[in-house]
Amino acid sequence: MTITLQNDRLIRALLRQPVDKTPIWIMRQAGRYLPEYRALRKQAGDFLTLCKTPDLAAEITLQPLARFPLDAAIIFSDILTIPDAMGLGLHFVENEGPKFHRPIKTARDVAALSPPDPETALRYVMDAITTTRKALAGSVPLIGFSGSPWTVATYMVEGGSSKNFSKVKGLRYQSPEVMHQLLDTLAQSVQLYLNAQIAAGAQAVMIFDTWGGILTPQDYRDFSLAYMQKIVSGLTRQYNGQPIPVTLFTKNGGQHLAAMAETGCDALGVDWTVNLSDARARVQDKVALQGNMDPCLLYASPEDITRAAQQIMDSYGPGPGHVFNLGHGIHPDVPPEHVAALVEAVHAYACD
Repeated sequence: MTITLQNDRLIRALLRQPVDKTPIWIMRQAGRYLPEYRALRKQAGDFLTLCKTPDLAAEITLQPLARFPLDAAIIFSDILTIPDAMGLGLHFVENEGPKFHRPIKTARDVAALSPPDPETALRYVMDAITTTRKALAGSVPLIGFSGSPWTVATYMVEGGSSKNFSKVKGLRYQSPEVMHQLLDTLAQSVQLYLNAQIAAGAQAVMIFDTWGGILTPQDYRDFSLAYMQKIVSGLTRQYNGQPIPVTLFTKNGGQHLAAMAETGCDALGVDWTVNLSDARARVQDKVALQGNMDPCLLYASPEDITRAAQQIMDSYGPGPGHVFNLGHGIHPDVPPEHVAALVEAVHAYACD
C-alpha cells in the first residue's frame, strides 16, 4: 500500500508498520506557548474568530511546523464546535474557559437537538482543512479531530468547565435514558463531522475523551466507550485509496486500554499515569500506542527532557507502533526551545 506523503512516519506508525524514526507530534502543538500564535490571536481579537476564520486556522496549524520538524500537523480547532453548531451559544471567558449561553437542562432540551450538517454549520472547519492540506503540499499528514460524545456532553450539561461534574452525573443517574439520547445524538454528530473532515483532507483522525476517566468502570463502558465504538464503526477508513487511521484517547483511562483496543480503532493515546510497556501488554499489540510524556517534563532542562524521552521509548520497546506525544496538551508557558529539544531527542533515537 503506497502512502503518497513525503513523510509518512505517522501513518505508518499508526498502522503498526516499520518506520525509520519514531514519529512525534504534540497535543496542542499549535497554541499559546508560541509567540507567533499569541500575536495572531491578539490581532484576531478572540479565540473563536481564529477557529472560524479558515485562513487564520490554517496559518496557526502550520506555525509549529515552521519551527520544528514534527511528523504531523493537527488542524487548529476546538472540541466544542459541534454544540456551538447546535446553537448552544459557545463563548470563552478569560481565565475561565468555555461557556454556553444555553446549556442543556431538561429532557426537552435534549429532544430538540439534532446533528448539525458539517458541510454548512461547520463549513469553516472543512475549509481550514482544505487550505491547510494545500499549504502542506504532502510534506506531513494532517490530523482531524473531535471531542468524544461523553466529553462534549459534560460541557453542554455543565454549561462549561467543571470540578465535580455534578450536573452531568446528576443527569446520568436521574435520567439515564435522557443521557443516552444526548450521547447518541452526539455520536451521530461526531461521525458525520469526522467523515466530513476526512473528505476535506484529514489523513488521520483522533477522538479526545478528556473526561471519560471521571466515570466508574461500568459507566465508562456504557456512557463513553460504547459511543466511541459506534463512531469508529461508521468512519471512513479509506479515502482516495489511502488508509485513514483512527486514534482514541481517554485521559486517565489506563484501566480501560484493553477494552478500548477492541473498538476497531488503529491506535490509543496513553497518558503519563501508565508505563508504555504495561499499556502495550494490556492491548497485546492489537493497536498502536501514542504518548506519553508528562507535559510538565517540558519545564525540565533539555538534558532531562532528552533522558525522559529516551526512557519512554525504551519503555515501549522494539517493534513498530509507537507515536511519541505528550500524555495531554502542552502547557502555555513551556519554552519553545524545550519543545525543539524534545523533537530532536525523539528523532535521534534509534528505532529497531
